[in-house]
Amino acid sequence: MGKQPQEVEALPIADKEHQYARYEDVDKAQLEKDINAIKETMGAVCEKDFQHLLKLEKWGRMFTFSGYGLILFLSIMGLGGGLTALVFWPLAIIAALLISTGNVARWADVTHPILHGAYDKVPNIPERYTKKYFAKGARRYVDWLDWIKPQAWEYEHNIMHHYHLGETEDPDNVEKNLQWLIQSKVPMWLRYIIIYGFAGMWKFLYYAPNTLRILENKKNRDQQKLEVTDYQLDPRTKNGLELWMEYYLPYIVIKFIVFPMLFLPFGAQASINALIIILMAEFFANLHSFLVIVPNHSAEDIYMFNEPHKSTGEFYLRQIMGSVNYNTGTDFLDFIHGFLNYQIEHHLFPNMPHSYYQKMQPVVKDICKKHNLEYRQESVWKRIKMSIDLMVGKTKLLRVDGI
Repeated sequence: MGKQPQEVEALPIADKEHQYARYEDVDKAQLEKDINAIKETMGAVCEKDFQHLLKLEKWGRMFTFSGYGLILFLSIMGLGGGLTALVFWPLAIIAALLISTGNVARWADVTHPILHGAYDKVPNIPERYTKKYFAKGARRYVDWLDWIKPQAWEYEHNIMHHYHLGETEDPDNVEKNLQWLIQSKVPMWLRYIIIYGFAGMWKFLYYAPNTLRILENKKNRDQQKLEVTDYQLDPRTKNGLELWMEYYLPYIVIKFIVFPMLFLPFGAQASINALIIILMAEFFANLHSFLVIVPNHSAEDIYMFNEPHKSTGEFYLRQIMGSVNYNTGTDFLDFIHGFLNYQIEHHLFPNMPHSYYQKMQPVVKDICKKHNLEYRQESVWKRIKMSIDLMVGKTKLLRVDGI
């Protein structure tokens, strides 16, 4: 996945414009006690939290069905003599945006917390909403069909990312993953174009093959094999073939062949129009998910760590120093962000329901203030600009050396 980041001079927190506690000076044992105390104030997961999930799921389905309903409307109208481009394309774009929003919601608002086991302890919860059953086996086609295989993403995200945040082992370390571009001789203006193009296809180009690579390497270690699986897109290779057969093709066949064919009764053109809109929706979904996921841990004010954490208190400290929140507020604003606007709270307590984060945020802010830690929270639009600057090599992650 490219060369490792070049070592740079350590930048202690106290050197920043705003004066915050230095990493080594934070009372990590007390921080651990303060963060753990939050669990007592939140109470046990209950039916109310599950109903909150069902509301988010309903909103996501509403967007998806509304988008396909608009395609159906366009198909019916086209059968009656066709629509002019002036009318068709604005409605087609709206349909694509509706479908794409439902796509992102299914991943971020529903799949994400369920695969963390956030609702497993809700009394009498239906099995399909538990980590053990959701998207497993044939349920993948019902619960979460995407470019990514659920089990691969679950390991890559829940284990490798959450418990190695900001370390070399973190598979989502953007600066590390893009060393091939950062250390290249590609002009800066072209680097930005490459990143903008990549953002519209990143689940296909990056997330699916990277989750496969991470999962296969885990299997190799479990079987005490020395071979290391590399990043593969070529179907002529063993892992490339697996990527296409188990990750790409199920999604391609159902989303881009079966769904458009459902509109064939309205004519070939209606089916083609449906395919165009679905492809547009896919592009928008990639942009949307890129926007809310990538900036969480990647910018010049985010820290990287050279060694694994040694205690729970240190783990908590890294989740705060290595994460950033976006603007928060109402359920709908949080829904559009996929609740990824509570990234600090989520990384402190990854297995908690989304409904907890709004209540938890003021408490976490107070704890950060108590320990003189920076609680980063800004507009997602500002953060994506900062992330892209990092991706092209214009800026670098901060380092805390010697730990």
